Amino acid sequence: MSTYAAPVRDMLFTMKEIGGLDAICTQPSHEETTPDLVEAILHEAASYAAGVLDPLNRSGDQQGARWHDGAVSSADGFGDAWKSFCDNGWAGMPAAAEWGGQGLPVLVSTAVLEMWKSSNLAFSLCQMLTLGAVEAIAHHGSDALKRRFLEPMVAGRWTGTMNLTEPQAGSDLAALRSRAMPEGDHYRVSGNKIFITWGEHDMAENIVHLVLARLPDAPAGVKGISLFLCPKFLANDDGTLGERNDLACTSIEHKLGIHASPTASMCFGERGGAIGYLIGEPHQGLACMFTMMNHARLNVGLEGVGVSERAYQHARAYALERVQGRPALAGSGTIAGHPDVRRMLMDMKARTEAMRALAYFCAGQMDRAAGHPDAQERTRAQALVGLLTPVVKGWCTDNALGIASDGMQVHGGMGYVEETGAAQYLRDARITTIYEGTTGIQANDLIGRKLAREGGATLKALLRRIDADAHRLIESPGPALAQIGGALAAAAHALEQATDWLLAHSDAQPQHCAAGAVPFLRLAGTVIGGWLSARMAEAAAAQLAAGTGDAGFLAAKLATGSHYAAHVLVQALMLRDIVTGGAGSTLALAVDQL
Repeated sequence: MSTYAAPVRDMLFTMKEIGGLDAICTQPSHEETTPDLVEAILHEAASYAAGVLDPLNRSGDQQGARWHDGAVSSADGFGDAWKSFCDNGWAGMPAAAEWGGQGLPVLVSTAVLEMWKSSNLAFSLCQMLTLGAVEAIAHHGSDALKRRFLEPMVAGRWTGTMNLTEPQAGSDLAALRSRAMPEGDHYRVSGNKIFITWGEHDMAENIVHLVLARLPDAPAGVKGISLFLCPKFLANDDGTLGERNDLACTSIEHKLGIHASPTASMCFGERGGAIGYLIGEPHQGLACMFTMMNHARLNVGLEGVGVSERAYQHARAYALERVQGRPALAGSGTIAGHPDVRRMLMDMKARTEAMRALAYFCAGQMDRAAGHPDAQERTRAQALVGLLTPVVKGWCTDNALGIASDGMQVHGGMGYVEETGAAQYLRDARITTIYEGTTGIQANDLIGRKLAREGGATLKALLRRIDADAHRLIESPGPALAQIGGALAAAAHALEQATDWLLAHSDAQPQHCAAGAVPFLRLAGTVIGGWLSARMAEAAAAQLAAGTGDAGFLAAKLATGSHYAAHVLVQALMLRDIVTGGAGSTLALAVDQL
């Protein structure tokens, strides 16, 4: 079994060249965050991930969380790990200093969060949901709720959840039935929720549930949903815990993957109603919850990056030690010398690095949107974040399935055997394309709210940047950069054509547009990821020419960019054709012919 080693050098390179780390560190709220401090944080996080979380990943998967009589026991070692995680300040690192967090740039916390997701995805989910709940309360909660709940949540003494889904509703939030009845300064919440990540466990003293429910006078549909805070234990004014609230975990799911993360079914109000507190305005719960959902969607996209990196490391370690057959390539006596194994490893590496670049680019734009001194630049950055959120979530997790599958393939038949550990990454990756909105939901959001609603303005502005960079690379004296530039220009043109087609047909043929939504999301991710990969290759080439940096690392970065251009970017033309001409066959059969 390989040991996880965070790719700190690659992370720092990507943060600087793609995320804009140096500029972000000069923003008014981050002057004390120097590049040297960031590097030190990443090395400390890498040590914790490798030494504490990675050793629990395999045992946690095998043992899983256990439910008994309403209580959930975490996998062995997880409770101690959570305590040390909190004691070392990792639990609330991305949160605002006002509530006990460190207030670091999103770009920095994103790199650290990737390490948690690579080393132990199931463990990382507890922090992810807690931080999302913190964001929702901080943005929409009353001052009293913030004072009572945020500090212990940021510290990790209390954790948080998101309660959306109900058995009869699935992703259709308009069909929610949970109710909230007014009672003095609070409400009585009743209903059943499913698929609640870390909805019950024994690692923290309290669990703060954010619950979507309807008030008695609520209008129908999503416009009648409100958001309520329902703690497992009621909190006294002095911060101590009071009586147990009227809510219970009735079971946890038996899942394909992330076994150590309890996915709970929750029942609220069996004894008269769980006490809950309104967050935000009545009937505005969906808007409040979207603060948490968008946070979760970006972080689930980051899970795709993390699982892909771990699957790649696992496959690479096996390929470098497994002796089988006669290697065709010089310099290796193992299966790493077989060209097809090399192809899979290069594809895994190139895609993962492009996915990391996309996630870090989006994180950097979040920092610019929050703190750039120029108002117009803040507006442009926020528009990019909105456009990229479904792409980060959908494309990175979509890729993770293929990368984890290739990792199993590198192992051959041994990959299908659980003892090698390769299968866990595929099983864990499978949920990432589903929860927090399936790939189809992300794609419909992309072509609807993010594309058609604004006439494609943000994407077209981004395409102009991509096209300008592509043509600059085409004029490069080096053949590698020129080849990358040519592939990028063709791919960007394909994305532009698909965009124009969707905009032209969105009103008259919405079903045909929806049929091509997921291929369009894949096209957008492929091209934007290819653009960022090209930028990294260009930066590596410049540093090589100047004689700065690690020559071996930089040469590998240039080679990886060339591989992405030759093997991945070329798929953009195929995806364009599916978007613009594939809907007819997709919708050809009647329901009774399927």
